[in-house]
Amino acid sequence: MFIGEYQHNLDTKSRLAIPAKFRSQLSGGAIITRGLDRCLFVFTSKDWEVLAQKLMALPLTQADSRAFVRLMLAGAAECDFDTQGRVLIPDYLRKYADLKKEAVVTGLYNRIEIWDSEVWSAYKKRTEGASEEIAEHLRDLGI
Repeated sequence: MFIGEYQHNLDTKSRLAIPAKFRSQLSGGAIITRGLDRCLFVFTSKDWEVLAQKLMALPLTQADSRAFVRLMLAGAAECDFDTQGRVLIPDYLRKYADLKKEAVVTGLYNRIEIWDSEVWSAYKKRTEGASEEIAEHLRDLGI
């Protein structure tokens, strides 16, 4: 289980340290890909396989399905960690998430998200400002 929010910096080679608490869970391999809301998703290899199978089951004939599958699968890369627990963020993913120097690494139970610090701050501010409205919608989902 991944939980928490951590501040880290990208180095000059586009490497990002993954929090030590998360590394042991990723020792069996990890996949990084485009996420939603301008962030990156990191999955364990096991959870990635589950997600990939669900994506491949989406109807090929629907444009939205094809687009989402392309977003997630075509953008995926295997994570290789160095001895200091850093992962190289491929250039196309760094540009997608608009990652600059300061990044936020968040744990969301079965995945990690990587955000540019400024983008994360703006997202959090918007979300916190709409928390009552969001809670009302979640009630409709039984939460």
